[in-house]
Amino acid sequence: MKGLIGVLGGMGPAATVDLFNKFVTFTAANKDQDHIPLIISSIPDIPDRTNALLNHGMSPLPTMENYLKKLEDAGAECIIIPCNTAHFWFLELKKSCHVEMLNIVETTMNEVILTKKKKVGLLATNATLYMELYQKAIEENDLTCIKPNIDNQNLVMESIYLLKSGNLLLAESIMKKQAELLFASGAEIIVLGCTEVPVILEREIKNNPEKYIDSTSSLVRASIDWYEKRVGKHNLITNKNS
Repeated sequence: MKGLIGVLGGMGPAATVDLFNKFVTFTAANKDQDHIPLIISSIPDIPDRTNALLNHGMSPLPTMENYLKKLEDAGAECIIIPCNTAHFWFLELKKSCHVEMLNIVETTMNEVILTKKKKVGLLATNATLYMELYQKAIEENDLTCIKPNIDNQNLVMESIYLLKSGNLLLAESIMKKQAELLFASGAEIIVLGCTEVPVILEREIKNNPEKYIDSTSSLVRASIDWYEKRVGKHNLITNKNS
């Protein structure tokens, strides 16, 4: 199918569901056939990305490459990955891929730049911070990156793993406090640089959308733009600021 988008998901499943839901809600559709065609891989046996990078755990790359190939074989013409930490391996994955891929860090930073804010807070996994996936991009654009201190970053990770274990309420309480601390430290906006953080802070984002750059939303919007260009349709997205 022309314009079929493949989703290399399962990292984690809640983040993949969030991405799928945003495709549905962001697309201006009057009937089923108006929606963006997706094929989603949400097989959760991909080794933990943070553990691989920080604790010499099993590399997720071979498993991701396997599922990437399955998406290609199924007819995907563009592939996206709703996991920020997995983008440490993006270039290696792209080398093994024969179709277009969108990079979540790039799509997120494009939206950060449009805000014209100068002080950018960052909520992400330990591994994403350690590999400086966002810090480098923020600083290359002459912006200031504000991130949690060591103790607070441990709480960010606790919140993320609480979501993975099904405890959304406690995860939300912890993560909301971490966002408040970043704003208190001078952040004008906060990049949600882990695709599970928008799930955790869903209510907060709805109440204060101007304060957050949701990496999942940025990837969905960029994917819809790609689809529009691929199939020659226009104005498929409901709201560029959703």
